This record gives sequence, structure tokens and C-alpha cells, in this order.
Amino acid sequence: MTLSRSDGRKNDELRPVRFEMGFNRFAEGSVLTCFGDTVVLCNASVEESVPPFMRGQGRGWVTAEYSMIPRAGHVRSPREAVRGKIGGRTHEIQRLIGRSLRAVTDLALLGERTVVIDCDVLQADGGTRTAAITGSCLALVLALEKMVEKGLIAASPLREMVAAVSVGMLAGTPLLDLNYEEDSRAAVDMNFVITGSTRFVEIQGTGEEAPFTGDEFEALRGLASSGCRELILLQSKALG
Repeated sequence: MTLSRSDGRKNDELRPVRFEMGFNRFAEGSVLTCFGDTVVLCNASVEESVPPFMRGQGRGWVTAEYSMIPRAGHVRSPREAVRGKIGGRTHEIQRLIGRSLRAVTDLALLGERTVVIDCDVLQADGGTRTAAITGSCLALVLALEKMVEKGLIAASPLREMVAAVSVGMLAGTPLLDLNYEEDSRAAVDMNFVITGSTRFVEIQGTGEEAPFTGDEFEALRGLASSGCRELILLQSKALG
């Protein structure tokens, strides 16, 4: 079944994806990531230290921080720093980004260093976490390449690329890469994080209105797999 989507895309079609490499000239790695009208700035910074729980192990760490600027959405939301605490959703997303990047990084090759990826959502139209993961992987590549150039590490610790995409069921139809209007109405909402070797890092899924079937899950998994393959090709093109 073909559903008429608000932006005219086919059911299995990604939104227009764009990566602007080196967006911030001060960060070791910086990528402005656009999934349609969702825009996320991903900046990677290298620190010559590791968290206390990792000291003395000779291994590095990759982590992420995530935030939305106040007017990223349809209405202004106050800064979490002003509210005095980070919300549960923010904690969950930044931990997901960190897990996704560590899954494809040989931390032993980093030495006792930390790469911090700051993901700032400038405009939100659905799929901010998936755009953040996909853009962060590119920012990490740039930062690691700079470390190799400076002689800090002998070779890049990145084993393979990783990307993420959202899928969902709307009016009984599986859709790839949901925008906000689709995501807000989806009966099933899922996020897949998949590596370049087609292995899964994480699958997040919820039946918003009712439980979903195995056949529906397989249809969504197939869409997500093809979507991430395309995103990793786009990452490779952005890297030249």
C-alpha cells in the first residue's frame, strides 16, 4: 500500500540528507547534519583525559551531549540549564549516541583520551536522535583523522561507520524516516542504529496505539536496513 506523504516522498524514501563538513573551524570534527527540516550541529572535541572510572586502563572513551536550542521546535522551550537539570529524554538520547559511537570504535587505540560529541538541535522536524547519531559518526571520523595527522595515534580506531534512521507504521503502512507530522500520528514508532556491516547496535520500538506483529516488525526492519545502507553511502560521499 502506498500512503500519500505530506512531503510527497515514497514510503521507502529518505528525506533529503545533507552533511556540511567542517562547519565549526575550532572543533576537531564538525558536521552540520540535515535530515529534511531537521538540522543538528555535531561537534567533536578531543580531551587528554578519561572519566575517573577509566583511569589507568590505557583505554579511551567516546561520549556525547545532546540538547535542543530553545526555538528548535514549533514553540519555544526553556534551556535545560535554566531549569537546573537535564531531562530524562535528553539523558536517554545522549547515552544512545555515545553507545552507538563506542560500538564502532576500538577504545584501546585511543589511549587515555576522550572524544566528546556535542549534538545541538538547531531545528527539529522529527528524527533528531537519528540525525545526531549519523552526523556524530562523521564528526568522530574527522576528529580521529586530525589525531592521526598530529601523531597522537598511529591509526584511526574507527572500525566501521554507523548510521541511524526512524521508521513507523502509519495507517497500516510502513514508512521510512518519519518527519514530525508523521511521527506524531504513527501507530508504531521505531529507531534503528545499524553499522556499515549491517549489524544492529540498538533497536528502539513502541506500539503507540496497539501491539505490532512480527510481520510488521520485519517490514520496518527491512526499511531501516535499506535506509541505513543509503545513509552510510552518503557518509562515504561526504568524506570523499
